[in-house]
Amino acid sequence: PLSGGGGGSSSSTMANGSGGGGGIRMSNNINANNLNTDSSSSPVNVPKMDALIIPVTMEVPCDSRGQRMWWAFLASSMVTFFGGLFIILLWRTLKYLWTVCCHCGVKTKEAQKINGGGDTQADGACKPTDEKEENVAAEVGWMTSVKDWAGVMISAQTLTGRVLVVLVFALSIGALVIYFIDSSNPIESCQNFYKDFTLQIDMAFNVFFLLYFGLRFIAANDKLWFWLEVNSVVDFFTVPPVFVSVYLNRSWLGLRFLRALRLIQFSEILQFLNILKTSNSIKLVNLCSIFISTWLTAAGFIHLVENSGDPWENFQNNQPLTYWECVYLLMVTMSTVGYGDVYAKTTLGRLFMVFFILGGLAMFASYVPEIIELIGNRKKYGGSYSAVSGRKHIVVCGHITLESVSNFLKDFLHKDRDDVNVEIVFLHNISPNLELEALFKRHFTQVEFYQGSVLNPHDLARVKIESADACLILANKYCADPDAEDASNIMRVISIKNYHPKIRIITQMLQYHNKAHLLNIPSWNWKEGDDAICLAELKLGFIAQSCLAPGLSTMLANLFSMRSFIKIEEDTWQKYYLEGVANEMYTEYLSSAFVGLSFPAVCELVFAKLKLLMIAIEYKSEKRESSILINPGNHVKIQEGTLGFFIASDAKEVKRAFFYCKACHDDITDPKRIKKCGCKRPKMSIYKRMKLACCFDCGRSERDCSCMSGSVHSNMDTLERAFPLSSVSVNDCSTSLRAFEDEQPSTLSPKKKQRNGGMRNSPNSSPKLMRHDPLLIPGNEQIDNMDANVKKYDSTGMFHWCPAKDIEKVILTRSEAAMTVLSGHVVVCIFGDVKSALIGLRNLVMPLRASNFHYHELKHIVFVGSLEYLRREWETLHNFPKVSILPGTPLSRADLRAVNINLCDMCVILSANQNNIDDASLQDKECILASLNIKSMQFDDSIGVLQANSQGFTPPGMDRSSPDNSPVHGLLRQPSITTGANIPIITELVNDSNVQFLDQDDDDDPDTELYLTQPFACGTAFAVSVLDSLMSATYFNDNILTLIRTLVTGGATPELEALIAEENALRGGYSTPQTLANRDRCRVAQLALYDGPFADLGDGGCYGDLFCKALKTYNMLCFGIYRLRDAHLSTPSQCTKRYVITNPPYEFELVPTDLIFCLMQFDHNAGQSRASLSHSSHSSYSSSKKSSSVHSIPSTANRPNRTKTRDSREKQNATRMNRMGQEKKWFTDEPDNAYPRNIQIKPMSTHMANQINQYKSTSSLIPPIREVEDEC
Repeated sequence: PLSGGGGGSSSSTMANGSGGGGGIRMSNNINANNLNTDSSSSPVNVPKMDALIIPVTMEVPCDSRGQRMWWAFLASSMVTFFGGLFIILLWRTLKYLWTVCCHCGVKTKEAQKINGGGDTQADGACKPTDEKEENVAAEVGWMTSVKDWAGVMISAQTLTGRVLVVLVFALSIGALVIYFIDSSNPIESCQNFYKDFTLQIDMAFNVFFLLYFGLRFIAANDKLWFWLEVNSVVDFFTVPPVFVSVYLNRSWLGLRFLRALRLIQFSEILQFLNILKTSNSIKLVNLCSIFISTWLTAAGFIHLVENSGDPWENFQNNQPLTYWECVYLLMVTMSTVGYGDVYAKTTLGRLFMVFFILGGLAMFASYVPEIIELIGNRKKYGGSYSAVSGRKHIVVCGHITLESVSNFLKDFLHKDRDDVNVEIVFLHNISPNLELEALFKRHFTQVEFYQGSVLNPHDLARVKIESADACLILANKYCADPDAEDASNIMRVISIKNYHPKIRIITQMLQYHNKAHLLNIPSWNWKEGDDAICLAELKLGFIAQSCLAPGLSTMLANLFSMRSFIKIEEDTWQKYYLEGVANEMYTEYLSSAFVGLSFPAVCELVFAKLKLLMIAIEYKSEKRESSILINPGNHVKIQEGTLGFFIASDAKEVKRAFFYCKACHDDITDPKRIKKCGCKRPKMSIYKRMKLACCFDCGRSERDCSCMSGSVHSNMDTLERAFPLSSVSVNDCSTSLRAFEDEQPSTLSPKKKQRNGGMRNSPNSSPKLMRHDPLLIPGNEQIDNMDANVKKYDSTGMFHWCPAKDIEKVILTRSEAAMTVLSGHVVVCIFGDVKSALIGLRNLVMPLRASNFHYHELKHIVFVGSLEYLRREWETLHNFPKVSILPGTPLSRADLRAVNINLCDMCVILSANQNNIDDASLQDKECILASLNIKSMQFDDSIGVLQANSQGFTPPGMDRSSPDNSPVHGLLRQPSITTGANIPIITELVNDSNVQFLDQDDDDDPDTELYLTQPFACGTAFAVSVLDSLMSATYFNDNILTLIRTLVTGGATPELEALIAEENALRGGYSTPQTLANRDRCRVAQLALYDGPFADLGDGGCYGDLFCKALKTYNMLCFGIYRLRDAHLSTPSQCTKRYVITNPPYEFELVPTDLIFCLMQFDHNAGQSRASLSHSSHSSYSSSKKSSSVHSIPSTANRPNRTKTRDSREKQNATRMNRMGQEKKWFTDEPDNAYPRNIQIKPMSTHMANQINQYKSTSSLIPPIREVEDEC
């Protein structure tokens, strides 16, 4: 039998090592005794010998004399390597000699050409040489093409090349795995190629490696360096031995471990496959692959020499070690631990270990720490989002901090919403701090965080932006440069839209003028849900609405913020306030039971029976365009599938409007029992719906109504083809019916024909336009015809407009302001300088100049602040009427007295210097100081006579002839304000916690949330942080933002924003029926209860009765109460502060001093001359102050008790003002025939004074009172 290769037979001796069998002497008999005698010093070899004895059979034609053939395998590799190296060097030597010889011939040829002699001979001599050169050139061209082809095949630049490179690497790993399997066998053994499956596979692999080696050789530019490459050496020592194995039917494990060196190319392969993209990942894979390949290769060499032994020791000193034991030995050696349980015994092994310790220790000491550092520096949040089937996700990016995220999550995941099955993915380029990380962990079921930037498409792919439901971008409200912050968010929008144009984006913007840049993004489409929440626009819009109806900013802010109900047992003002705070804005589709009813009828039914408050609907016009109508009035009928806007405490309550069924729920008194019923709801026939609409128009019951004649009923098919219900409202159907009945025998009474005749006589106008057209209202023809050639409104008809004015014409000096009697105006105290960021005062002025106010109802606006700052803002303000500027400072009491701050309807305190201070608590210092300064001022009571002229507003059609000294709607005519604490003020705050400094008499804790503090509840403080809730509210319902913007901005639309983006100013337009129709929209007002048509309900009445009466009688929709803070106390209180109660219940008890928030219809008749109808507005902020947002009806007759003393005083005052200087005219935009306000706000000429006497107006001109006061 043969001795195996691993532990060679101790009895076999090799003579002189000559090949062949003749020179080798072997013992004829091998037995245990001989083994014992020779191996007494090394008993370990005994079992190894038995294991290495290979039985000889006819199936394994292997040499039976136990001859070792390892040298044949090694010789094949060495001959291949050195033979190829010799050939390459020989080729280079011959080529060099040939080049030298040819170079000498070329020099001789050039010398002959230069000498110019023997042309014939030279040509004859050169001709053979030229032919040879052409042949060589052709041969080089062929070689070059083959070389280029081979280079492309192995360069991974093409798909074929990439496949080939990856395949070679995969097969190399496969060959290494076969080596691992064979390493458990002896080092050398007999094997039959035809029956050994692993040998066959290894042979196939090596044939492929040989072909790939040929391609690499052809493509190599430098053959010598290619021959010495690592991959080439691997092929030399692994490929030839396989062919020798087939020839000798013998296997030698040998140097096949060198295939592990192919692992060094692992990073290249991963780069080819686009798996590795970052430098850190490439470096990490490189380090790991070099370390592992070196480790495995060295272990293979130790395995070979230790199992074979030293050749000069006749292979007697071998030891059996498995390959994995050698791997363990190398790791212990590299780490310098050296347990000593496994060690090298052979001289070759020990010599190798000496050199390996030097290199391996250096590699271990440098590579391992670097690998650990790279792994440790990997982003903790650098993974990818895995979308969950059936669950939507949104991506939130931008300004991600603990405050912004906590505010967002608190509102987004509020329990009052329906089950929010949305996962929130935050993406930010800075890893979260510990507090923010803890917040994410508390919401780990619905929140995930990934580190990255939306400007990087790779990061967008990680968070699956293409499948996200929306992307929300948060802005830093406290940044020092708002324009730069907006630019960053716009870039984020551009990046996201560039990656996925169809994604819905909701972004916060700080400055209104930056919204125009979003329109430049081609894929930005607000119709598809894209929205920009401009914080400056909404913040100033809320404050502007508070100038019209104090406290409205607080109510609206609470409506779109999700607040939990906090129950208080004590009878305090906080109890009623918090009950209203629990209400939010919701949308729900209306039940088919409401189809055909008018909007007021549905509001009354929903409020009384379902305990819900509906304030608006989504209305579809004839062109199927949707628009949101807020308290539209009787002329709008509910369509099928109408979306209603409700105020309720949670989303479940709003479902009643969808489930309501007249047949099932008509007799139910408990609204909680209104749930989905099982009865089918057949659609109302077109005849039934039209008849119902007509019945509501004529005010009769369905049985008594004669609107629908039999002829109409018999021709319904014709009518349905002419007016399909899917494209017109019920109201339009009823109007169309009447037009249709013109051609049919009608039973309409002459009175009804006359009522509807006007519509039939205007074939060029649609019925809808005719209903909204103010030109059709009796008494308006003269006024509107007069306005037809005058530009009074902007091109959209939504705002009052005047030609651009130079700022010098509106500047008032302190003396001029003091001489001008200002009353019922708005004072805007603005802090800013040349370097301050613009806050966009246009957004404050626009709601106060909405066209649904008549010109004489507009409150005059006086800006008090730095002239340098106001000059920068003036470009956006110069087209608005009734605006003045007093250069100065809001901290100067002299300036404040000059503008009669004690007679203003509202004092607004703003600051443009908020974001330039590092300390957040000092950001509001100027606003707080100004507020406290005003509240501490004292005023003379002598000017109180101005208050005697105040009037409130009662709904149109009510007469009122109370004398001047009588109470008006519950507010006694007290003397004028004598202390600044009673001046209506609203202060803008940046830092919520600073609200504690505004009211010195409150007991608010510094940690109290803003909405729970007294200044916010009273409407005297507003912080931009309350607008954070709009992000989640807009995501769940984009109509909410449209509704809020409509209520707050006075009518700003996307079309108007596009126009402002083009010109940065409002464009004037001539009055047309279409633009005038835009004036017919409701506005917010406050109704007093002390006197007038609702006085009987003011003293202990029920809020629900007031709601129904106001809705039925005047189409006024009540939605809240502005109540005195101490109204619940039994003892009288001098406190004039009020707080907001949102959507009180039906049975809520009223008190006489209450002011009711209501949505009031546009009054066309209020703009007529005072000869026929007088109308003025006056606000009532407290029990001693009236303002124009509290309304009452003036008498249609001239007011009595106008004495000659009053008339003479008016003339004297007008003459005095005229002497002040006629050269200065402040209000050039005011029409000459416009009815003057209660108190004129300009120097009066004698002609104007006479005109006032002619009108017998109720105005009173008081001689200006000069006051001497030191400046602060």
